[in-house]
Amino acid sequence: MKLINKGKTKDVYKLDNGDYLLKFKDDVTGEDGVFDPGANTVGLTVEGSGKSNLKMSKFFFDILKDKGIPTHYIDANIENGTMTVKPAKVFGNGLEVICRYRAVGSFMRRYGMYAKEGQPLDAFVEFTLKDDERKDPPITKDGLNMLGILSSDEYDKLKELTIKISNIVKEELAKKGLELYDIKLEFGRIGEDNEIALIDELSGGNMRVYKDNKYIEPLELVKLVVE
Repeated sequence: MKLINKGKTKDVYKLDNGDYLLKFKDDVTGEDGVFDPGANTVGLTVEGSGKSNLKMSKFFFDILKDKGIPTHYIDANIENGTMTVKPAKVFGNGLEVICRYRAVGSFMRRYGMYAKEGQPLDAFVEFTLKDDERKDPPITKDGLNMLGILSSDEYDKLKELTIKISNIVKEELAKKGLELYDIKLEFGRIGEDNEIALIDELSGGNMRVYKDNKYIEPLELVKLVVE
């Protein structure tokens, strides 16, 4: 296999059959040693976080597969810390879609004049460009369309998929007495027909989850959800 990309939290390899292998690392995003799923820099290294993120990803991808949600997931090897996925073409240079159920993090940094910390939100969806230099700027439907990144129809499809997937994750966490505050998803096109599908991972490193109004760290979250 051939190394394609050394990412912040995963390395990507191309397999001989054309599929890709994601190797999960123990690096997590954040700033000043504090974990933040919305950050665009590696903030700290947490031993065991790579396999924990993989366990969570496998758990949720299997659920989405059963529900007929299109994803790039093929299978996972927890022991090796790897996930095999279908090749996918990203939108532009990468697009992240956040679904928010409570006002925290960057939502408060932007809209704190009007919002109260932790106030409920009705599956608020926002699109951001993956651009470390510009700190992942948010972008509108019109902006994505005018810049040739997404058509209006694709935007609507992505928003619909985001809410559907996020609600599934939210419901699964609620079964464990946990509340999803927000989640960050990535999408791409897969297959000959360029089907829009969920890509990347689906782990504690991509979401903020609380129990009894207390934030649950990703490693602890895996124990509560999967183990």
